[in-house]
Amino acid sequence: MSEDNDVGQVLAEICEAAAALILPLWRSGLTVTHKADESPVTEADKRGEVLILERLAARFPDIPVISEEDASEFGTPDAIGPRFFLVDPLDGTKAFVRGDPNFTVNIGLIQDGRPVAGAVSAPPSGETWYTHKGGVLKRTRGGPSAPVQVRPWPKGEAIALVSHTMKDETIQKLIAEYGFDHREPMDSSIKLCRIAEGSADIYPRHGPTMEWDVAAGHAVLEAAGGTFLTPEGAPFGYGKADAGFRNGWFVARGG
Repeated sequence: MSEDNDVGQVLAEICEAAAALILPLWRSGLTVTHKADESPVTEADKRGEVLILERLAARFPDIPVISEEDASEFGTPDAIGPRFFLVDPLDGTKAFVRGDPNFTVNIGLIQDGRPVAGAVSAPPSGETWYTHKGGVLKRTRGGPSAPVQVRPWPKGEAIALVSHTMKDETIQKLIAEYGFDHREPMDSSIKLCRIAEGSADIYPRHGPTMEWDVAAGHAVLEAAGGTFLTPEGAPFGYGKADAGFRNGWFVARGG
């Protein structure tokens, strides 16, 4: 498919296939090993990535791919062209290992430093969000797709999604800075999709992530009418090969 508007649908199908492969492994007592940075990895991460890489190569043979487990094992490239995929086959591995449901499969397409198409699938709930014709569609377990969009900032009821490990003193600082009213701990890029569908309002991330962690969710959020910017309000770019594809801080918002 030549149009980025249509790529999201293909990415959704690939994410759902990987999700179907991963789901039976959840809560199955898989062995957990640790990478050099001490982050956990399981057979689910590895199998999901193999499937995704095979299908992307078949559908988009000319577009290079940077994926989490491959990058962990072999390192990231020293340079990358203007158009490439970012893949996280299982974002939220810690949640997956704990038996929590908030983990996702992610594929984002980058063009000239920006995410122009993406899909995110949540295996336990069967939900998938994907870019399509300038907007975002959501479907559950292969059912009919329906458009979703961010909601206006609700006075007195704004919900922030934060990490499970965030300390209360940090949360209080974020409340003072961003003015939200409630908080909900949640793992993985599903936070970006919940904002995109109007279920929450802000996700301030004052900490490190990798490009593959957020590219697909970023694409979905922006297409649904949200913003994904640095804390200073600047555009958030991709293709940072010189930094090993590491991200700085960001703030994701709904309407």
